[in-house]
Amino acid sequence: MSELLTGQPGERRLYLGNEAILRGALEAGVALVATYPGTPASEIGDRAYVVSRQTDLYFEYSINEKVALEVAAGAAASGWRSLCSMKHVGLNVAADALMTLAYVGVKAGMVIVSADDPSLFSSQNEQDNRYYAKMAGLPMLEPASPQDAKEMTRAAFALSEELNLPVLLRTTTRINHSRGAVTLRELVPPAGPGFFAKEPFQKVMVPAVARLAHARLLEAQAQAAAQAEVSLFNKIYGKGTWGIVSSGVSSSYVEDAVAELGLKDRVQVLKLGFTNPLPVSLILKFLAPLEKVLVVEELEPCLEEGLRAIAQAQGLTLPIQGKSPALFSRLYEYHPALVRQVTARYFGLPGKAGEPQEPEKVLGEPLPDRPPNLCPGCPHRAAYYAVKIALKDLGLEGVFPTDIGCYTLGLLPPLSMADFLICMGSSINTAAGISKATNQKVVAFIGDSTFFHAGLPGLANAVHQNHDFLLVILDNGTTAMTGHQPHPGVTLTPVGYPCEHVPLKGVVKALGVQNLWVVNPFKYKETLAATKEALSASGVRVLIAEAPCPLHVHRVQGRKSQARFRVTDKCQDCRHCLDYFGCPAMQLNQGPAGGRMRIDPDVCSGCAFCVQWCEAIRPVKQ
Repeated sequence: MSELLTGQPGERRLYLGNEAILRGALEAGVALVATYPGTPASEIGDRAYVVSRQTDLYFEYSINEKVALEVAAGAAASGWRSLCSMKHVGLNVAADALMTLAYVGVKAGMVIVSADDPSLFSSQNEQDNRYYAKMAGLPMLEPASPQDAKEMTRAAFALSEELNLPVLLRTTTRINHSRGAVTLRELVPPAGPGFFAKEPFQKVMVPAVARLAHARLLEAQAQAAAQAEVSLFNKIYGKGTWGIVSSGVSSSYVEDAVAELGLKDRVQVLKLGFTNPLPVSLILKFLAPLEKVLVVEELEPCLEEGLRAIAQAQGLTLPIQGKSPALFSRLYEYHPALVRQVTARYFGLPGKAGEPQEPEKVLGEPLPDRPPNLCPGCPHRAAYYAVKIALKDLGLEGVFPTDIGCYTLGLLPPLSMADFLICMGSSINTAAGISKATNQKVVAFIGDSTFFHAGLPGLANAVHQNHDFLLVILDNGTTAMTGHQPHPGVTLTPVGYPCEHVPLKGVVKALGVQNLWVVNPFKYKETLAATKEALSASGVRVLIAEAPCPLHVHRVQGRKSQARFRVTDKCQDCRHCLDYFGCPAMQLNQGPAGGRMRIDPDVCSGCAFCVQWCEAIRPVKQ
């Protein structure tokens, strides 16, 4: 049984932040969880899937974030408490639904987890989703620890029902992926069958209804503001005439800095967990006795600007600072040493801050680089190689719009097969624009999960508009980069996952594509021939490179190739394998002989692709 389903009230467990969020939802009686996987939020869905196999919880990996939010909204409108989770850029996809759902409201509690990614550990931008709460007019909670994450999730369902609004739970990577002690409460079983009560003039947002709904939303915001004033998630501690305001994980760094700098009797701290709407009266009470205030918040100056506006409206003139060249940056995530240093500098205590210890100073040598790379045996590398050689043989140079997934790592040399990227699904549409504006050969890449997520409209549009480019769909049978979650096109799924298979080839044909090739990229000659044929054609062409992710196969079926290969004396040191393919298992010997290629048997996956185009590589007899 899942660890999230065991334990007695009052017991303490060590949970990942994402696990704590789901535990909080289960303690609140959540009945439905929907998600599209995206780091740093993926584990919420992965753990919910396991729980759903053991309880009455309904769970689904939705086709994208907009779908997930709308599924959850439908359940909440029918009396089921629901939760949907996504990474920060996923809320962009769901934003159309989010803005109007704030007008429609909910019947049962609905919580939307938006996981921001300061420092862009696994994302294409560093946006601050606190602005979504303000734009949509929705309450937002921000946990500072896994314990906070559980309690805030649990409380968010009750708040949602009190206000008849969805509630945003905004996390960051450091909260999602940190472990901490969490005190358990009693689990609450999900509600039984729901019922949708028809209220079309409340829930169908035609203009006449929406005008009234907007007024109701403003009334609900006033109620939310009153709740923020008394929320246990907003608290003042410490004493003195200096002040610090913080939210999220920064609150934990502030607590450490105050203790380490010996400021407990000199600084008052306002820790905000219910951050939209801001508790105006509580903030004014906090500001009244202070001489100066430091605002500690990652990314954008949301709290800083809010505090300044509140202070100005009351005629307060004390300095309120946070973002500046001398203090905190709007770039990247913070860390305890940085917060300690800036706090000491702002309050005139530079000698107490100390210098942050870089890993090189602690270890005595630089840390080794570990750049991301396509795995050994990845079918995407084989597909990229075939396209690269096909273009070379045809004397062509390609432009490569790409998309979001493992295959984005085709950006790296020696593959260098990524030239333009915006967001999920953008490869197809930007390929259309580039091909229309230039005479260059355009080859777009998109993964199977991303294609279902956001590629379908773009391909339909490209066919309808008669654009001219080759689309390569890299079909490895899973949503690989975020942890091997299923999508509509997969055939190899987690045991017991209920789903219907939607054939990718059939979908592409149904969208009107006439020129279609399906290949196994590990069959090099076949793939090369098909790629050359596709490159030489015109109009919208699609090549599906279909081979499973070896890590996914091993994870689900336990199968792993035992084949191994070696470089023989036929090697002429031409470096073709390094200059065009770049498998991580291929290395140059660094010994006295120098220069000679070798294949590291501990890294080689046994895919046998390199044997097909290099005569110097042969199998190792077992």
